[in-house]
Amino acid sequence: MRQEIDQIPQVVAGFLDASTDTLDAAAARLRELDPALLVTVARGSSDHAATYLKYAFELTLGLPVASVGPSVASIYGKDLRLERAAAMAISQSGKSPDIVGMAQSARRNGATTIAITNTAGSPLADASDFTIDLHAGLEKSVAATKTFVTSVVAGLALLARWSGDADLARAVAALPESLSHAVACDWSEMVGALDGHSALYVLGRGPGFAIANEAALKFKETCNIQAESYSAAEVMHGPVAIVTPGYPVLGLAARDAAESSVAEMAHKLAGQGAKAFLTSDLPGAAKPLPFAATGHPITDPLALIVSFYGFVEALSRHRGLNPDVPPALKKVTETV
Repeated sequence: MRQEIDQIPQVVAGFLDASTDTLDAAAARLRELDPALLVTVARGSSDHAATYLKYAFELTLGLPVASVGPSVASIYGKDLRLERAAAMAISQSGKSPDIVGMAQSARRNGATTIAITNTAGSPLADASDFTIDLHAGLEKSVAATKTFVTSVVAGLALLARWSGDADLARAVAALPESLSHAVACDWSEMVGALDGHSALYVLGRGPGFAIANEAALKFKETCNIQAESYSAAEVMHGPVAIVTPGYPVLGLAARDAAESSVAEMAHKLAGQGAKAFLTSDLPGAAKPLPFAATGHPITDPLALIVSFYGFVEALSRHRGLNPDVPPALKKVTETV
C-alpha cells in the first residue's frame, strides 16, 4: 500500500500522457449529445470517485448527476429510460456482474456509456461506448489508492475537455506535481492521538464529502476503526449527539467555497471537547494538518486523500495491523 501511494503522482502523469485520444473522443461525443442527465454506476471506492465527479460535473456544467443502484438491473431486472443521458461506470477490475449489467442496460436504453477502469479488456469495457483506461498498473494492495485517485483524475480530465474550462484543464495537467506535494504531507501527529479510539467522524462538503467517504472506508478497511463520514452541515442533525469529550474528528477542508463551513464545524466540535483535526489554516480550536493546495477548487480536495492515504497506512501499522492484507477482504469484489 505504501509503495502504491508513492506511485500516485507518476501514475497520474502516465495516465494523462496516455489517454489524450480517448478523452478527446469521449468529450466530443458528449458535446454532440448535450445530455440532460449523467448517471453513475459504481460501488466501494469507485462509488466515492463517482460522488466526487458528481459534484465536479454539477458545479462546472450545471448538469444533474445521479447515482444509479446497480441492483436495479441485476437483481430487480428493470431498465431505466436514459434517452439523451450519459452513463459513467467506474470499476477497477471491470468484472463485477452488477456494474456490468447496469452499464449494459444503460447502453441498451439509449445512454452513451463511458467506462473508467484499470482493465481495458474487461466485460465493462465491452459494455461501453468509450473506455478510459487508467493505465495504473497492477494494484496489489486490497485497499485501493492509486486507482481511486486516477479514476477521479480521469473524470476531471474528461470534464475539462467537455466543458472547455481552461483553468480546470491547467489544474488537472498540474496534478502530478500537486500530488507529489500531497504525498509529502506529514500527518503523524494524528497517529498517536487515535490511540485507544475505535470510532470517529470524518467531515467534508462538496467534492470533499466524497473524500470523507473514501477516508472513512479506509479507516474501516485498514485500521478496524468504525469511521463515519458526514457532511459538515449534516453532522448537526443528530450525529453530533455522540461527540463526547475526546471523540476524534477529522475535518477534510479544501480550498473551495465550503472550506469555512467545514472549518467552522471542526472548530465548534473541538470547542465542545472533541479531539478534532483540520486541513485548513482558518483559525480555531481544531488542530491544523498540513495540506497541498492545487490552485483550483475542483481539484483541491483530491490532494487531501493522497495525504490521508499515507497517514492511514502508518496508523494501521502503528495499531499492529497489516494494511496490505485486511481481514475478510479480497482485491476484486464481484457482486450481483
